[in-house]
Amino acid sequence: QFKVESARQRLVDLNPYIQVDVYNEVFTSENAWRIAAGYDILVDGSDNFPTRYLMNDLAVMTGRPYVYGSIFRFEGQVSVFDARKGACYRCLFPEPPPPGMVPSCAEGGVFGVLPGTVGTLQATEVIKLILEIGEPLTNKLLLYDALDASMQIVHLRKNPRCRVCGEQPEIDHLIDYEEFCGVPARDTQAGLAGDGWDIEPREVQRRLKDNQNLQLVDVRDPVELQISSLPGAILLPLTQLPQRTNELDPSREIVLFCRTGVRSTRALRLLAGQGFTHLHSLKGGINAWAEQVDPSIKRY
Repeated sequence: QFKVESARQRLVDLNPYIQVDVYNEVFTSENAWRIAAGYDILVDGSDNFPTRYLMNDLAVMTGRPYVYGSIFRFEGQVSVFDARKGACYRCLFPEPPPPGMVPSCAEGGVFGVLPGTVGTLQATEVIKLILEIGEPLTNKLLLYDALDASMQIVHLRKNPRCRVCGEQPEIDHLIDYEEFCGVPARDTQAGLAGDGWDIEPREVQRRLKDNQNLQLVDVRDPVELQISSLPGAILLPLTQLPQRTNELDPSREIVLFCRTGVRSTRALRLLAGQGFTHLHSLKGGINAWAEQVDPSIKRY
C-alpha cells in the first residue's frame, strides 16, 4: 500500500467526517497548478528545497498563504508566508544552499518527536487562518530548539527586490526547481570561488585568535541579523555591495559570509572584479560556523 493511502486511511479512521484527497504522484511544476487548484491554503510537509521553492512560488502566483515548516536534528522552523501581506519564503531565503550542504532528515537525523511538534504548530496556523482568529505567523519566523525548549520569533520584511514577489518580479511562472536547487551556480570567472577562495570556519577562528588582520563581512540581509551574527563583522548586504565597496579596506584580508556560502561566493566574484585580491568566502556560511565552531549560534 502506498504511503499516501495509509495516511488517508489513518486520518479517516480518526475522523470519518472529513474528506481526504490523495495524489500518488511527485509534486512538480507540471502538476502543481492542477493539484493546488481546489485548495485555499498550501501546507508544506516536505524536507527538500526544490519543493519549498515550488510551494512558495505557487503560493505567490495564486495568492494563497503558504504554511511552512522545517526540521533539522533538534531544531524546527515555522512560518506563514503570504506575499499579499508581506514576505514570502524567497524574501528570507533568496538562494538555496549549495547541493549537499544541508542534509535531508534521512541523512542528518532528526529528534523523533520534532516532526510532531512542528506539524502541530503548522496545524495551529492553518486553523487560525481558516477561522480568522489570533495572529498568524505572517511576517514572522518561529525558531524552536527542542534541547532547551526555547522559542524565538524573528520578524520578517518583504524584500522589494524579491525575484517572485518584489516590485519588479523576474519569475512569473513555475520553473525547474530541481535544476534551480541542484545545479551549482556557474563559475563566470575561471579560478574564482574554488578551493583556494573558500576558507573553513575553524581556519577563520584560528586566524582571529592569532590576531590576524581579518575583516569579516556579512553579506546577508539585515533581517537575518536577528537570527545569528558573528562578533566584529560588518554588514554589507549583497544587494548594496556594489555601491558600498568604499567601506572595505583592500589591504586587509576579507572574509565574506552569508547563510550557507552562496551569496558570499557571488560577493567574492563581484569584489574580485573590482580589483580586491585578499578575499575568502566562509565555506558553508554562518550555519557551518554554528555547527563547527559555536553551537550557541542559531542555524536556519
